[in-house]
Amino acid sequence: MNPTGSNPRQIAVAIIPARYKSTRLPGKPLLSIAGKPLIVWVAKRASVAHSVWRVIVATDDERIRDAVNSAGFEARMTRDDHKSGTDRVAEVARTIETGIIVNVQGDEPLIDPATIDCAVSALTADKKAQMATTCEPISDINDVLNAAVVKVTIDNDDYAKSFSRNPIPFPNQAVQQYGSIEAALRNEPALLFSFRKHTGLYVYRRDFLLEFARWPQSESEQAESLEQLRALDRGVKIKVIEAASPSIGVDTAEDFERVRAIVENEMKVTA
Repeated sequence: MNPTGSNPRQIAVAIIPARYKSTRLPGKPLLSIAGKPLIVWVAKRASVAHSVWRVIVATDDERIRDAVNSAGFEARMTRDDHKSGTDRVAEVARTIETGIIVNVQGDEPLIDPATIDCAVSALTADKKAQMATTCEPISDINDVLNAAVVKVTIDNDDYAKSFSRNPIPFPNQAVQQYGSIEAALRNEPALLFSFRKHTGLYVYRRDFLLEFARWPQSESEQAESLEQLRALDRGVKIKVIEAASPSIGVDTAEDFERVRAIVENEMKVTA
Protein backbone atom coordinates (compact mmCIF):
# COMPACT_ATOMS: atom_id res chain seq x y z
CA MET A 1 0.00 0.00 0.00
CA ASN A 2 1.21 3.48 -0.85
CA PRO A 3 0.80 5.77 2.18
CA THR A 4 0.75 8.83 -0.07
CA GLY A 5 -2.26 7.53 -1.94
CA SER A 6 -1.15 9.40 -5.06
CA ASN A 7 -0.06 6.61 -7.37
CA PRO A 8 -0.66 2.87 -6.87
CA ARG A 9 2.57 2.10 -8.73
CA GLN A 10 4.58 3.93 -6.07
CA ILE A 11 5.04 1.14 -3.55
CA ALA A 12 8.67 1.45 -2.44
CA VAL A 13 10.81 3.64 -0.24
CA ALA A 14 14.36 4.16 -1.48
CA ILE A 15 16.93 4.46 1.31
CA ILE A 16 20.43 5.57 0.36
CA PRO A 17 23.18 4.79 2.90
CA ALA A 18 25.93 7.41 2.88
CA ARG A 19 28.95 7.72 5.14
CA TYR A 20 31.63 10.37 4.98
CA LYS A 21 34.56 8.08 5.71
CA SER A 22 35.85 6.08 2.77
CA THR A 23 39.15 4.23 2.63
CA ARG A 24 39.94 5.11 -0.97
CA LEU A 25 37.96 8.33 -1.43
CA PRO A 26 37.27 10.27 1.79
CA GLY A 27 34.28 12.60 1.69
CA LYS A 28 32.96 10.86 -1.42
CA PRO A 29 29.25 11.75 -0.94
CA LEU A 30 30.05 15.47 -0.97
CA LEU A 31 32.30 15.54 -4.02
CA SER A 32 30.90 18.03 -6.50
CA ILE A 33 29.51 16.96 -9.86
CA ALA A 34 28.22 19.83 -12.01
CA GLY A 35 27.71 21.95 -8.91
CA LYS A 36 25.85 19.34 -6.83
CA PRO A 37 27.17 16.83 -4.29
CA LEU A 38 27.45 13.27 -5.56
CA ILE A 39 24.89 12.04 -3.02
CA VAL A 40 22.33 14.51 -4.34
CA TRP A 41 22.68 13.07 -7.84
CA VAL A 42 21.95 9.62 -6.39
CA ALA A 43 18.84 10.94 -4.63
CA LYS A 44 17.67 12.68 -7.81
CA ARG A 45 17.97 9.49 -9.83
CA ALA A 46 16.14 7.42 -7.21
CA SER A 47 13.32 9.96 -6.98
CA VAL A 48 12.59 9.60 -10.70
CA ALA A 49 11.80 5.87 -10.38
CA HIS A 50 8.07 5.32 -10.92
CA SER A 51 7.88 2.73 -8.14
CA VAL A 52 9.39 5.00 -5.46
CA TRP A 53 7.21 7.31 -3.38
CA ARG A 54 9.85 8.45 -0.89
CA VAL A 55 13.64 8.84 -0.90
CA ILE A 56 15.67 9.02 2.31
CA VAL A 57 19.42 9.42 2.66
CA ALA A 58 20.63 7.56 5.76
CA THR A 59 23.88 9.02 7.08
CA ASP A 60 26.01 9.38 10.19
CA ASP A 61 27.47 12.72 9.14
CA GLU A 62 25.83 16.11 9.64
CA ARG A 63 27.58 17.57 6.60
CA ILE A 64 25.92 15.00 4.37
CA ARG A 65 22.56 15.53 6.06
CA ASP A 66 22.79 19.29 5.57
CA ALA A 67 23.82 18.99 1.91
CA VAL A 68 20.92 16.64 1.19
CA ASN A 69 18.40 18.81 3.00
CA SER A 70 19.66 21.93 1.24
CA ALA A 71 18.96 20.23 -2.08
CA GLY A 72 15.38 19.55 -1.02
CA PHE A 73 15.72 15.85 -0.19
CA GLU A 74 15.10 14.02 3.07
CA ALA A 75 18.00 12.82 5.22
CA ARG A 76 18.08 10.88 8.48
CA MET A 77 20.88 10.71 11.01
CA THR A 78 21.79 7.13 11.96
CA ARG A 79 24.21 5.43 14.33
CA ASP A 80 27.88 5.69 13.47
CA ASP A 81 28.81 2.10 14.35
CA HIS A 82 27.02 0.20 11.58
CA LYS A 83 29.15 -2.48 9.93
CA SER A 84 27.35 -2.26 6.58
CA GLY A 85 25.13 -0.07 4.50
CA THR A 86 22.32 -2.59 4.90
CA ASP A 87 22.41 -2.16 8.68
CA ARG A 88 22.10 1.58 8.17
CA VAL A 89 19.17 1.09 5.79
CA ALA A 90 17.48 -1.25 8.27
CA GLU A 91 17.73 1.33 11.07
CA VAL A 92 15.69 3.75 9.00
CA ALA A 93 13.35 1.06 7.66
CA ARG A 94 12.27 0.21 11.21
CA THR A 95 10.73 3.67 11.54
CA ILE A 96 8.63 3.76 8.36
CA GLU A 97 5.59 1.89 7.09
CA THR A 98 6.01 0.46 3.62
CA GLY A 99 6.07 -2.98 2.05
CA ILE A 100 9.17 -2.61 -0.10
CA ILE A 101 12.57 -1.07 0.67
CA VAL A 102 15.10 -0.23 -2.04
CA ASN A 103 18.73 -0.01 -0.96
CA VAL A 104 20.36 2.37 -3.46
CA GLN A 105 24.12 2.57 -3.07
CA GLY A 106 25.27 6.06 -2.15
CA ASP A 107 28.07 6.02 -4.71
CA GLU A 108 25.89 5.33 -7.78
CA PRO A 109 25.06 8.76 -9.26
CA LEU A 110 24.38 7.15 -12.66
CA ILE A 111 21.85 4.60 -11.38
CA ASP A 112 19.09 4.20 -13.96
CA PRO A 113 15.61 4.76 -12.44
CA ALA A 114 14.34 2.07 -14.82
CA THR A 115 16.66 -0.43 -13.12
CA ILE A 116 15.05 0.38 -9.78
CA ASP A 117 11.59 -0.11 -11.25
CA CYS A 118 12.54 -3.43 -12.86
CA ALA A 119 13.98 -4.76 -9.59
CA VAL A 120 10.91 -3.67 -7.60
CA SER A 121 8.60 -5.28 -10.16
CA ALA A 122 10.61 -8.51 -10.15
CA LEU A 123 10.35 -8.84 -6.37
CA THR A 124 6.67 -7.99 -6.10
CA ALA A 125 5.83 -10.45 -8.89
CA ASP A 126 7.67 -13.35 -7.25
CA LYS A 127 6.18 -14.54 -3.98
CA LYS A 128 9.08 -16.95 -3.38
CA ALA A 129 11.72 -14.21 -3.38
CA GLN A 130 12.51 -12.13 -0.30
CA MET A 131 14.92 -9.82 -2.05
CA ALA A 132 16.00 -8.82 -5.53
CA THR A 133 19.24 -7.49 -6.93
CA THR A 134 20.79 -6.58 -10.27
CA CYS A 135 23.58 -7.62 -12.59
CA GLU A 136 25.28 -6.54 -15.80
CA PRO A 137 27.09 -8.53 -18.49
CA ILE A 138 30.88 -8.58 -18.26
CA SER A 139 32.69 -7.64 -21.46
CA ASP A 140 36.18 -6.92 -20.11
CA ILE A 141 38.63 -9.65 -19.10
CA ASN A 142 40.01 -7.37 -16.39
CA ASP A 143 36.60 -7.33 -14.67
CA VAL A 144 36.61 -11.12 -14.46
CA LEU A 145 40.05 -11.06 -12.82
CA ASN A 146 39.38 -8.05 -10.57
CA ALA A 147 38.42 -9.04 -7.00
CA ALA A 148 36.70 -5.65 -6.57
CA VAL A 149 34.18 -6.72 -9.22
CA VAL A 150 31.71 -9.14 -7.65
CA LYS A 151 30.48 -11.95 -9.88
CA VAL A 152 27.12 -13.71 -9.63
CA THR A 153 25.83 -17.00 -11.00
CA ILE A 154 22.12 -17.49 -11.65
CA ASP A 155 19.91 -20.54 -12.02
CA ASN A 156 17.28 -21.17 -14.70
CA ASP A 157 14.63 -19.34 -12.66
CA ASP A 158 16.79 -16.21 -12.29
CA TYR A 159 17.62 -16.83 -8.64
CA ALA A 160 21.16 -16.23 -7.43
CA LYS A 161 23.21 -19.40 -6.96
CA SER A 162 26.38 -17.75 -5.67
CA PHE A 163 28.29 -14.51 -5.37
CA SER A 164 32.07 -14.26 -5.34
CA ARG A 165 34.98 -11.94 -5.89
CA ASN A 166 36.65 -14.82 -7.69
CA PRO A 167 35.78 -15.80 -11.26
CA ILE A 168 32.52 -17.78 -11.26
CA PRO A 169 31.55 -19.94 -13.03
CA PHE A 170 35.16 -21.11 -13.24
CA PRO A 171 35.99 -22.41 -16.76
CA ASN A 172 37.97 -25.37 -15.49
CA GLN A 173 38.50 -27.23 -18.78
CA ALA A 174 39.64 -24.09 -20.62
CA VAL A 175 42.01 -23.20 -17.81
CA GLN A 176 43.54 -26.68 -17.94
CA GLN A 177 43.95 -26.33 -21.69
CA TYR A 178 45.54 -22.87 -21.72
CA GLY A 179 47.30 -22.84 -18.33
CA SER A 180 45.51 -19.89 -16.67
CA ILE A 181 42.11 -18.26 -16.63
CA GLU A 182 43.50 -15.11 -18.26
CA ALA A 183 44.93 -17.16 -21.12
CA ALA A 184 41.67 -19.07 -21.43
CA LEU A 185 39.64 -15.85 -21.72
CA ARG A 186 42.02 -14.39 -24.29
CA ASN A 187 42.00 -17.53 -26.42
CA GLU A 188 38.25 -18.13 -26.07
CA PRO A 189 36.58 -14.69 -25.84
CA ALA A 190 33.13 -16.34 -25.90
CA LEU A 191 33.78 -17.48 -22.32
CA LEU A 192 33.15 -13.88 -21.23
CA PHE A 193 29.44 -14.35 -21.93
CA SER A 194 29.18 -16.76 -19.00
CA PHE A 195 30.16 -14.06 -16.46
CA ARG A 196 27.87 -11.50 -14.87
CA LYS A 197 28.87 -8.56 -12.72
CA HIS A 198 26.77 -8.08 -9.61
CA THR A 199 25.68 -4.48 -9.15
CA GLY A 200 24.80 -3.28 -5.70
CA LEU A 201 21.13 -2.38 -5.92
CA TYR A 202 18.96 -4.35 -3.50
CA VAL A 203 15.20 -4.50 -3.08
CA TYR A 204 13.79 -6.11 0.06
CA ARG A 205 10.47 -6.96 1.53
CA ARG A 206 10.61 -4.74 4.61
CA ASP A 207 9.87 -7.49 7.15
CA PHE A 208 12.60 -9.67 5.66
CA LEU A 209 15.13 -6.81 5.74
CA LEU A 210 14.55 -6.26 9.46
CA GLU A 211 15.00 -9.99 10.11
CA PHE A 212 18.08 -10.18 7.89
CA ALA A 213 19.77 -7.32 9.76
CA ARG A 214 19.49 -9.32 13.00
CA TRP A 215 21.22 -12.43 11.65
CA PRO A 216 24.89 -13.00 12.52
CA GLN A 217 27.41 -12.98 9.72
CA SER A 218 27.94 -16.32 7.98
CA GLU A 219 31.36 -17.86 7.34
CA SER A 220 31.21 -17.32 3.58
CA GLU A 221 30.07 -13.73 4.10
CA GLN A 222 33.11 -13.07 6.26
CA ALA A 223 35.45 -14.86 3.84
CA GLU A 224 34.22 -12.92 0.79
CA SER A 225 33.15 -9.69 2.54
CA LEU A 226 29.78 -10.01 0.77
CA GLU A 227 26.77 -9.63 3.03
CA GLN A 228 24.31 -11.08 0.47
CA LEU A 229 25.92 -14.47 1.14
CA ARG A 230 24.36 -14.31 4.61
CA ALA A 231 20.98 -14.59 2.91
CA LEU A 232 22.02 -17.31 0.45
CA ASP A 233 23.54 -19.39 3.24
CA ARG A 234 20.11 -19.46 4.91
CA GLY A 235 18.32 -20.50 1.75
CA VAL A 236 16.81 -17.13 0.93
CA LYS A 237 15.60 -16.74 -2.66
CA ILE A 238 17.30 -13.73 -4.28
CA LYS A 239 15.83 -12.73 -7.63
CA VAL A 240 18.44 -11.36 -10.06
CA ILE A 241 17.52 -9.11 -12.96
CA GLU A 242 19.70 -7.43 -15.54
CA ALA A 243 20.15 -3.68 -15.06
CA ALA A 244 18.31 -1.50 -17.57
CA SER A 245 21.60 0.22 -18.41
CA PRO A 246 25.20 0.14 -17.14
CA SER A 247 26.16 2.17 -14.09
CA ILE A 248 29.48 3.13 -12.53
CA GLY A 249 30.06 2.94 -8.80
CA VAL A 250 32.44 5.63 -7.54
CA ASP A 251 35.15 3.84 -5.56
CA THR A 252 38.26 5.69 -6.73
CA ALA A 253 39.32 9.11 -7.96
CA GLU A 254 39.43 7.67 -11.47
CA ASP A 255 35.82 6.47 -11.16
CA PHE A 256 34.80 9.91 -9.98
CA GLU A 257 36.38 11.65 -12.95
CA ARG A 258 34.65 9.25 -15.37
CA VAL A 259 31.27 9.83 -13.74
CA ARG A 260 31.70 13.58 -13.58
CA ALA A 261 32.55 13.70 -17.29
CA ILE A 262 29.49 11.61 -18.16
CA VAL A 263 27.10 13.76 -16.10
CA GLU A 264 28.50 17.03 -17.40
CA ASN A 265 28.28 15.75 -20.98
CA GLU A 266 24.65 14.69 -20.46
CA MET A 267 23.84 18.16 -19.16
CA LYS A 268 25.38 19.74 -22.27
CA VAL A 269 23.36 17.48 -24.54
CA THR A 270 20.05 18.25 -22.79
CA ALA A 271 20.74 21.99 -22.38
